[in-house]
Amino acid sequence: MITIRKGVDRGHANHGWLDAKHSFSFGNYHHPDHMGYRALRVMNEDRINPGAGFPTHPHQDMEIITYVLEGALAHKDSTGGSGVITPGVVQYMSAGTGVTHSEFNASDENPVHLYQIWLLPDARGHQPRYAEKKICDARKGALALVASGDGRDGSIKINQDSDLYASIVKEGEDLTHAFAKGRYGWLQIAKGGVELPEGSIMQAGDGAKIDGEEKLAFKALADSEILLFDLA
Repeated sequence: MITIRKGVDRGHANHGWLDAKHSFSFGNYHHPDHMGYRALRVMNEDRINPGAGFPTHPHQDMEIITYVLEGALAHKDSTGGSGVITPGVVQYMSAGTGVTHSEFNASDENPVHLYQIWLLPDARGHQPRYAEKKICDARKGALALVASGDGRDGSIKINQDSDLYASIVKEGEDLTHAFAKGRYGWLQIAKGGVELPEGSIMQAGDGAKIDGEEKLAFKALADSEILLFDLA
């Protein structure tokens, strides 16, 4: 079964400096039917004004992945991790026993557009950790493995039995992903749009729960950017 959550139905918070869309309950947005999916707890699409951002704040026992679509995001945390993240570079931070960090738009002129993703860890009390991965070319026309529970194929190793794939596909291209028995999926359309085999259309901002499917296939209706989670 594939259950689409339309982007227009997400929670929305506009703080002036930050415009955020929430696929799942977050902050002041609460929906009992959308508290997360499997280990996936947060799927926020954020647009941050030039020079603005999140001052230093704490996290604990959460796996946090940041995926930039446009612009540049400056990160600094108490593990010593720091960097400016741009499109094609994925950032990971395991909050574990506790970490503080800040995130700011690195530009004083241009906004930054990103997805911030949280997954529940497989256990509490992991050692905090920071990592980055470049995926510029690997995702073109293919599902590139970005993060996984075992760190295979050079992916970022995370503390959860979940795989994250990213892809950039051109209009008309097809992609397919097979799910092992007992696995689940979440498909997030970051840019563009796709058509599923049964004719359903997903556009930028839409997400979909995938339950009981042996595979997921879709065709890009425009030049598109995709995130796909394979979840326990």
